[in-house]
Amino acid sequence: MSSQEVSRVSLSAIQTSVNSDLEAVYGELGRIVSSDFPPIEDVNRHLLRIRGKLFRPTLVLLSARATGNLTRRGITLAAVVELIHLATLIHDDSVDHSVLRRGQPTVNAMFSHQIAVIMGDYLYSRSIVELVGLDDLEPLRVMSRVTNEMTVGEMREIEAHDVLDFSIDQYDQLIDAKTASLMSGACEVGVLGADPLYRAPLRRFGRALGMAFQIVDDLLDYTSTEEVTGKPAGLDLREHKITLPLIAALPQMEQAERDLVVALMSDPEPSVASVAHVIDAVEQRGGIEAAQTRAQEFALLAEAEIDTLPASGARDALRDCIAYVVQRRR
Repeated sequence: MSSQEVSRVSLSAIQTSVNSDLEAVYGELGRIVSSDFPPIEDVNRHLLRIRGKLFRPTLVLLSARATGNLTRRGITLAAVVELIHLATLIHDDSVDHSVLRRGQPTVNAMFSHQIAVIMGDYLYSRSIVELVGLDDLEPLRVMSRVTNEMTVGEMREIEAHDVLDFSIDQYDQLIDAKTASLMSGACEVGVLGADPLYRAPLRRFGRALGMAFQIVDDLLDYTSTEEVTGKPAGLDLREHKITLPLIAALPQMEQAERDLVVALMSDPEPSVASVAHVIDAVEQRGGIEAAQTRAQEFALLAEAEIDTLPASGARDALRDCIAYVVQRRR
């Protein structure tokens, strides 16, 4: 599936059929995180005011609808998935000392790093309480596995130091754990209670979709701007993160270009010029094109899994999610 082979689709269009359910999810988020302790409520208001795209809850809801399985429990599970995602973002921003998320101040920037860590833990713990309250071990098993994988993924990222010796396989392991695991879990919990035959295909769909999502996200650091993404361009390079465009380009670089990369990764505060030089080298040496091709490969894997579902509007919307992920600009 190339961007030329599919019509451009917006997330808002995909979400049209589940808009009322997403409003219910947003209400569930407020209920679950509510606290009578003012410091927690202050952060909660900030988080809920930002209100993200709710893409992962959308995957829960569409998976449930595609298998005739959407119930009130599905709304709660969608909220839990978003809370786990939010907790991860809060911790990520604190670890990276990021000051912007979705164009708004991060929790660590607005409050403190200590509060960010504690609030991430609070959201995780509230998610566990909700899962236990469902009195069903299966969603608890799925989300426990997912949160463990995500934690390992974050550690893999922190330990990714040697830019000249970081392989595509290592990158795949990193983004599989860090990003794809949650999308896989979102689709899997959405189908719990439906025909068991759909569980594995939707789990694999979510994982392939998540791999494509993260690759495109990493591409945006090279191809987009702060006005579009809400975060500074080249931020991953400034934070010394090793992503697929760079990994793919390195073997094609001349020694002088590789030296530029090593110098940037060794500089605690790389300059705008050094970041721009590396971005240019990555583009010239085919790193961006290689990453785009890899994202398309995962998109095709995701599409093959969707074909196992019965025909429905929800199945079509899940297929549109693939196009949205591959084509997105922020």
